[in-house]
Amino acid sequence: MNLQPAVLSEPETVAPLGEIITVREAVVDVRFPAGHLPEINSALEVGDEGGAPLILEVHSHLDPRTVRAVALMSTSGLARHVKVRATGSALHVPGGSAVVGRMLDVTGIPRDNGPALPPDVPRRGIHNDPPAMNVEGAATDIFETGVKVLDLLTPLAHGGKAAMFGGAGVGKTVLTMELIHAMAAKYQGLSIFTGVGERSREGHEMLSDMNGSGVIRHAVLVYGQMNEPPGARWRVPLTALTIAEYFRDEQHRNVLLLMDNIYRFVQAGSELSSLLGRLPSRVGYQSTLATEVGAVEERITSVAGAAVTAIQTVYVPADDFTDPAVTAIATHMDSQIVLSRDLAAQGFYPAVDPLASSSVLLDPLVVGEEHCEIAEQVREALARLKSLQDVIALLGVEELGAEDRRIVTRARRLQRFLSQPFTVTEKFTGQPGRSVSRAETLAGCRAILDGETDEWAESSLYMVGTLDEARQKEKSARNSAAAGGKSS
Repeated sequence: MNLQPAVLSEPETVAPLGEIITVREAVVDVRFPAGHLPEINSALEVGDEGGAPLILEVHSHLDPRTVRAVALMSTSGLARHVKVRATGSALHVPGGSAVVGRMLDVTGIPRDNGPALPPDVPRRGIHNDPPAMNVEGAATDIFETGVKVLDLLTPLAHGGKAAMFGGAGVGKTVLTMELIHAMAAKYQGLSIFTGVGERSREGHEMLSDMNGSGVIRHAVLVYGQMNEPPGARWRVPLTALTIAEYFRDEQHRNVLLLMDNIYRFVQAGSELSSLLGRLPSRVGYQSTLATEVGAVEERITSVAGAAVTAIQTVYVPADDFTDPAVTAIATHMDSQIVLSRDLAAQGFYPAVDPLASSSVLLDPLVVGEEHCEIAEQVREALARLKSLQDVIALLGVEELGAEDRRIVTRARRLQRFLSQPFTVTEKFTGQPGRSVSRAETLAGCRAILDGETDEWAESSLYMVGTLDEARQKEKSARNSAAAGGKSS
C-alpha cells in the first residue's frame, strides 16, 4: 500500500525536535525545548523520514515546555524519548477530484489498496470556523430525494441536517446509497460517507456495495473504524467536513454528507475525556459534550449557492431519547428519520416510520399548504390503522364500522404506495429503481385519500413509483384475470 505524510507543507524553518516523556494509551505527553511550544490543535509527527508518520494532535499545554497530545493512530510500540517533530500547523487533509471514488482514513491516507494521491493534491486544515452568518444561505430550499416517504413526511433542506435512527438490518445502508445516487443524479453533487466507529466488516461491505452499484464514482469514503484509537474516531468527522467544505467552497458543488454513526463520535470524546483525567458530567459524558457536537454541526451549512447537507445516523442508548448525547445532537437537527424494524419485517422498504419521523420543514411557509394538508391526512390515516391493528388481528376488518373500514382501506394502500424500489438494489431484485418527484408523490397520495384506489388490489400499489405506474399495474392484473376467466 502506498502511503504518504498527512501534512503537506514543511515549516519554513526546521523546528527543534521534542521527545516523548509519557504514553498512556491514546494520550501522549511531549517535551520541547524552551520557546518552541507548539500551538493547541497543531499536528505532531512521530516516525522515520520517508515513511508514514504517526500523527498526534496537541490538546493542551501542561507547562511552558510540555504538551499533552492525542494520538490519531495506534500508539502500540511507542516509547519514551522517541523524537517528535512539530509541523507548525493543524492536520491537513486532501480535497479535490483526486479523492473522489477513494476511501481515506482520518489523516487523509488512502486505505483502499489504490495508488497514492498525487503530490500536488490540494489540502486544508481540519480546524476551521463555521461560515459567517452574513454569507450563510437559508436552509429552506427543499432537497428532493426522489424517495416518496421522505419527501412527503420528512422533507430535507439544502444545507440542513437530518438524523436517521435505525438499527442493523432495517435498510439503513441501502437508503444511504440511494440518497447518494439521488444527489449525483438530481443535483450533480457529491456524497461523502463518514464511518465513525464502523466495524471493519461494515466498512468492507459498504465499499463492495458501492463498487457494485457504481455509486462509488460520485462518493468519497472516510473511515475512523472501531478498531482504531479514540482519537481517530473523534477527529474523522472533522476530516470529512473539511473535504466537504473544499468541494463546497472551491468547486461550488452540492455535497451530501452522511455520518454513520455520530453517536460514536460522542463516545470517542468521552473515552478521551477519561484518559485526559477530566471529571465526567451527566451520565458519565464529557463536560465538553455540547461544545464538541456544536463544533461539528455548526460547520454544516450552505454558502454562495452550494450546500453541505448532512444525514447522520444516531444510536439511542436503551431507547432513551432524553440521553444527554442524543439531546445534544437532536438540537441541531432539522429532520428526524426513524427506521422501523416492524415495517422492514413486513417488506415495506424504505422502512421509514411515518408516525415517529418528523421535520421542521413540514410547514406551510416552506412546502406549501397543500403539502402540509396531504401529509397531515396521511399521518392521520396511518395512525388510525395502527390503533386498530389489534382489533383487526382478532376480529377482522369486517367487524369494523363503515368509517373505520374506509380509513383502513386507504391507509393500507398509502402504506404500500409509500414503498418503492431503489436504483441501487436493481441488480439484486431485478426491479428497476424509481425516483418520484414531490409533485407526483403528493398527487398519488391525494388520489388514494380521495378514494380513487379503493377498488384496486393492494398489490398494485406495492413497490411502484408514481400512481400512473400503479394504475397500469392494476389494469394489467385485471386484464390477466379477465383472460383467465374466459379460458376457464
